Amino acid sequence: MIQTLLVANRGEIACRIFRTCRDLGIRTVAVHSDPDEHALHTRLADAAVRLPGAAPADTYLRGDLIVKAALAAGADAVHPGYGFLSENPGFAREVRDAGLTWIGPAPEAIEAMASKTRAKRLMGLEPLTEVTEGDLPVLVKAAAGGGGRGMRIVRRLDDLQAALEGARAEAASAFGDGEVFVEPYLEHGRHVEVQILADTHGTVWPLGTRDCSLQRRHQKVVEEAPAPALPERLAEELRTLAVRAARAVSYVGAGTVEFLVAEGRAHFLEMNTRLQVEHPVTEAVFGLDLVAEQIRVAEGHALDKEPPRPRGHAIEVRLYAEDPARDWAPQTGTLHRLALPSGVRLDTGYGDGDPIGVHYDPMLAKVVAHAPTRAEAIRRLVGALEAAVIHGPVTNRDLLVRSLRHEEFTSGRMDTGFYDRHLPALTAPAPDPLAPLAAALAGAHGRSRFGGWRNLPSQDQLKRYEAAGEETEVRYRHTREGLAADGVRVVHADARTVVLEVAGVRRSFEVARYGDEVYVNADRLRALPRFPRPEAQLAPGSLVAPMPGTVVRVADGLRVGDAVRAGDPVVWLEAMKMQHRITAPAAGTLTALPVTPGQQVELGALLAVVETGPS
Repeated sequence: MIQTLLVANRGEIACRIFRTCRDLGIRTVAVHSDPDEHALHTRLADAAVRLPGAAPADTYLRGDLIVKAALAAGADAVHPGYGFLSENPGFAREVRDAGLTWIGPAPEAIEAMASKTRAKRLMGLEPLTEVTEGDLPVLVKAAAGGGGRGMRIVRRLDDLQAALEGARAEAASAFGDGEVFVEPYLEHGRHVEVQILADTHGTVWPLGTRDCSLQRRHQKVVEEAPAPALPERLAEELRTLAVRAARAVSYVGAGTVEFLVAEGRAHFLEMNTRLQVEHPVTEAVFGLDLVAEQIRVAEGHALDKEPPRPRGHAIEVRLYAEDPARDWAPQTGTLHRLALPSGVRLDTGYGDGDPIGVHYDPMLAKVVAHAPTRAEAIRRLVGALEAAVIHGPVTNRDLLVRSLRHEEFTSGRMDTGFYDRHLPALTAPAPDPLAPLAAALAGAHGRSRFGGWRNLPSQDQLKRYEAAGEETEVRYRHTREGLAADGVRVVHADARTVVLEVAGVRRSFEVARYGDEVYVNADRLRALPRFPRPEAQLAPGSLVAPMPGTVVRVADGLRVGDAVRAGDPVVWLEAMKMQHRITAPAAGTLTALPVTPGQQVELGALLAVVETGPS
């Protein structure tokens, strides 16, 4: 029996595994990088071991250090979570060779399936070795890992080499393995997968289907179980193929077999030899704790001959600290508060007051709703997201709500091109027009302007805010009856709650302040000074960092004075495990390049200057 378990991971998945361990009476050990010293997963564990450094290559990808940490802390088992080393057969062997129990499939099964190239060959498929115009579009894909990292769509042959280089660099940074391959890219398919669970006694459970078609940058955003509008014939075919794949490698533990469904046919994509981010929807539908089942399987227990019967429908959304309207730019800062109403499941790796840094994935939390029907699950999840208290960096909350309400999603007709088609409409600003006034009235509570002249009305007070990228001004005044504003009846106003009445309809606003950040219900505002401050002006053609991160590359041979063309890559910036190309906005001459590889930069930092002109 396992007594003490180390999780070779961080954040949300480590916290989620620790929760099950507590239920089972198993002691827990966390590992942490230096930026994660005070992270939630280190606070929840019974013991924590430092991995010196910040970069994944120096910390969470160092299997040797993690095994030493497990032995030093007295652990007798290791759970890899997902990402990092979870699909690394060498790490699995290191764990076993140290006399520790590995919570996962045998290294041989990982070798057979975790490399997508080997998995395809096992299923009778071959990646493309030579790409021609007739093969386009194609997808460059990392052979190891997942989560959309190391993936690039290529629609022009001229872009293939750059896509290969970028995917290799991103995959090596995220997974410690830079192998990539090329396969045909099927437009407008559905991403459907089958969860499996297998024991050491020959039983393999196919735990239904999941649909994960709503994706950005090949990373899932919305997942649900079962996959909607899927003919039973096709669903049975997917379950059969998944079991066949598992039996082909004598698979043990939890895993996922992924397919692209297009024109009524299933195309094998890969097998993930680990727990998936989206496993909670399967847990909800089947009434299981998959982490507990993983542990029991690792201890040698047998599964029942048949899995539990599915019940109802579950939908999960990933709440990211990112701005979908700005090319999904990751966001950093302090998560002041995160709270959701009862009735939904919240899996997170952050607590109130925790910093959101640049080193790791920007996912803040997963929110899961389960209900008897899909329509009820959608309604429950939308209601929870709208009522959620999220005080911190910009998130994709509004995008999630609009996605769940979109007709293509509610009808079950979505595919992997959903955001390519609908992103502008889904990210159009729609701030509450009363939010700035509510913020101003809450801020004005208790500040009288009358002094000894209480019989005289005060002058209008002016407040300026930025909301959804737009500046707005609001005016209010102090009267003998209290605060007032034109066109609105102020029913109540204090520092935290404002009640306004417009055209006979009352609405309540909850207000919270953190410095110049003001949160009014679901709106995020920034208080501006009454008179705009003169700002330092950047030179025309300046390229600035769209997010904090690390400069990982400068274009080969590029020097100040060189001519560049519009769209030429200048600098590569890595933030939150993704690489971002910073390109020349127009043809011209590079007149400044103040950064070098390895340099940390803040949001808005100057990266280069391209003076426009003939190239």
